[in-house]
Amino acid sequence: MKILFITPGSGDSFYCGNCFRDSLQAAALRRAGHCVTVMPLYLPLKYASFRGDTPLFFPATTCYAAHKFFRSGGKMPGWIERLTGSAAMLGFASSMSGTTSAEGMEEMTLSMITGEDAVFRTHAARLTDWIGRGERPDVIHLSSTLLSGIAKEIKLRLGIPVVCSVQDEEVWIDSLREPYAAEAWNGIRGGLKYIDGFVTASCFYRNVLLKRMPEIGEISVVYPGVNIGRYSSASCPARPVIGFFYRMNRENGLDILAEAFAVLKRRDSIKGLRLRIGGGYSGAAERRFVKGIARRLAPYGRDVVIDERYCLEEHPDFYASISVISVPIRFEECVGLYLCEAFAAGRPAVVPSTGSFPEIVGNAGIICEPNDSHSLADALEGVLSDADRYTLLTENAKRQASTRYSDTALAENLAGVYGKFIR
Repeated sequence: MKILFITPGSGDSFYCGNCFRDSLQAAALRRAGHCVTVMPLYLPLKYASFRGDTPLFFPATTCYAAHKFFRSGGKMPGWIERLTGSAAMLGFASSMSGTTSAEGMEEMTLSMITGEDAVFRTHAARLTDWIGRGERPDVIHLSSTLLSGIAKEIKLRLGIPVVCSVQDEEVWIDSLREPYAAEAWNGIRGGLKYIDGFVTASCFYRNVLLKRMPEIGEISVVYPGVNIGRYSSASCPARPVIGFFYRMNRENGLDILAEAFAVLKRRDSIKGLRLRIGGGYSGAAERRFVKGIARRLAPYGRDVVIDERYCLEEHPDFYASISVISVPIRFEECVGLYLCEAFAAGRPAVVPSTGSFPEIVGNAGIICEPNDSHSLADALEGVLSDADRYTLLTENAKRQASTRYSDTALAENLAGVYGKFIR
C-alpha cells in the first residue's frame, strides 16, 4: 500500500504529541512493509527517524509574511519568498515554535481550514502539483482537521482518498478570538465532505468529538503503537526514580509533580527517591517556568535531573532510567503517548483521572485525583513502597504494550481503516 502522510513540523525542540503520533504511525506502517512518504508542512522534520521525504510545503515564515503583508491581493515578490523560506528563517521560526496560543495566527488558521484565500491557493497548488507528478498514493493521511483545506484541494484536483487524524484540535481552536473560533469550527464542518475517514487514538476523544460535532459520523479508534523491542528494559534502576516525559510547562502539570516529589522527600518514606524530567520546552515563557521548577527543587538537587535538551531518538533511554511515569496534566488529553512508551519499557503509570487516562492506563498503573499534589504523592508512595504491587503493575504494563500498544497492532489497524476507502 502506498501512503502519503502530510504532517506539520513543530521545530523538534520538545515532545509534541501529534508529531510523535505521526512518527509512530509512519514507522509502524513501514516496518509492516508499506510504502510510506512523509510530507512536512510549516517547518522541516529533522530527526533521522522521522525526516520529511518531500520538499517543505506551506513554509511557516513565508505563509506568515504573505498573510500579514500580501493578503489583500498583491503577489509576494520572489526575493521576499526566497528570504522568508530560507533555512536561516525557518531555523529561527523553529526555535520560537510550540506556542499553544493562537493569538496572531487567526487568519492563517482559517486559511488552512477553509482554503478560501489567495495565499492558501498558491501553496496548495504547489503541493497538489507535486503529488500529481509522482507515483499516485493509494491514500493520503492528514495529521489534523486544521488542514481541512488541503483535503478539499486533494479531492477536487486528484481524487485520492483522504483519511484524517483528529486529536485535541479544540485546544488550538478554542484559543482563537471570536468570531474566528466559531468560523474555524464551521469551516471544519464544511470540509467534512472532502475527507473519507477519521481516525483518533482513544474512545474518550471519539466521544468528545461526536458530542461536539455529531455530523462527523464514524470515527475509527486506533491506539498508538511503539516498537516494543526498542523500549524493552531488562531491569529497573537500583534507586526508585519518578519520571516526567512531556513538554515542560504548567498545562502538563510539571509543577504539580515537583510539589508531590517534595512532599515525598519530606516524608522520607521512600529511601533514595529521585526525579528525572525530560521532554523539552519552547520559548522564553517555558524556559522561565523550568527555571522556577529547578529553584523549587533545589533543596533536593542531587536527586533531581532535568534534561533540558530534547531528542526524539533518546526516548527509550529515558524510560529505561526511571521506575514509574507520572505526567499530571491539567486538561483532558486524547491519549498520552508517553504512557504507551513507558508501558513498552515495563514502567507503570501514576496519573490523574482526566480525559483518556483511565482508558489508556487500565491495570498498568494507578489513577489519582487531578490537580492535587498530595493525592499524587500518596499514589506514587503506594506504588513505590510496595514491591509486590509494583511487580504486578510492571507485568500489566508489559502485557498492555504487547497486546494493545505494539507497532504491529497499530499498522494492522491503520491499514484496515485505509482499506475501507481504497478502490
